[in-house]
Amino acid sequence: MIPDNKITRLRRSARLDRTEQNWEKPNLIALRGSLSRSCVIACILCLNPALLLSDVVAVRHREGFGHGFLLFKNGEGKTLAVGEEIDSVQGDRAKTHLRFVFKDGSIYEETTLFSQTQTFRLISDHVVQKGPAFKYAMESTIDTAAGEVRVRSTDEKGKEKDVSEKMDLPADLANGMVSILLKNIGEDTPKTSFSMVSTGPKPRVIKLVITSQGKESFSVGDSGRSATHYVIKIEIGGIAGIIAPISGKEPPDRHMWIYGREVPTMVKFEGPLSEDGPIGQIVPAGPEWPHRSSQDKP
Repeated sequence: MIPDNKITRLRRSARLDRTEQNWEKPNLIALRGSLSRSCVIACILCLNPALLLSDVVAVRHREGFGHGFLLFKNGEGKTLAVGEEIDSVQGDRAKTHLRFVFKDGSIYEETTLFSQTQTFRLISDHVVQKGPAFKYAMESTIDTAAGEVRVRSTDEKGKEKDVSEKMDLPADLANGMVSILLKNIGEDTPKTSFSMVSTGPKPRVIKLVITSQGKESFSVGDSGRSATHYVIKIEIGGIAGIIAPISGKEPPDRHMWIYGREVPTMVKFEGPLSEDGPIGQIVPAGPEWPHRSSQDKP
């Protein structure tokens, strides 16, 4: 005969076993559900690669203080505009101010604010373009914290348009930051993509698909160097993306050359200065001093 106290212990043990089994079952069900959802998501992404997330670029080279001169030239090498870029930093935030002044009086100005902690994130971007070099005068502002894009434009007939839209802005926005991001992806990266807000009269998020074309040679004085050549293709998406090639309004490719591994820098850009802006190339420029004869030398 089993003592009462031993029977009590056996019953208690059996209840605990059943309790543990009941706790295990929901966990297994949740795990199966999680695995099923993961499999479904994986299958969807494999079937539709366009749904894959774009690249949020890790900070390898932090931006610092700098002041440089740039030239914007046409296809024949004629200088159309002289530019300056001023870079500044405050804590983990950096600001780039780019300004081009054209010979015909046109102005292109862009101020980009971004954070550079573990990854680069756009905070705001402000662009002003005006003058005969552009098809229309435009001022645009992107505010990522507010999720708001505002575009004010004036067409050739003087008609003004002011559009302000709330938008779902992705984390990999590259407005005003393409060269900075390319300096940080590594020259061995064959292909990457970023998002960008197209700030035409109708703002929309487009995709930049960037492919490395390998090294190309250039020279500085008598010294030979090589830079990584990137081709930047714009994918509009949606119905507009289907219609663009048919209507002849497909955006032209952009090209950018990045030099250096330890301290990379942009050495050339080819393409339109802005949407519907003049097409040419941006290159760094050094100061030129007036010629002085031997009599003028101290």
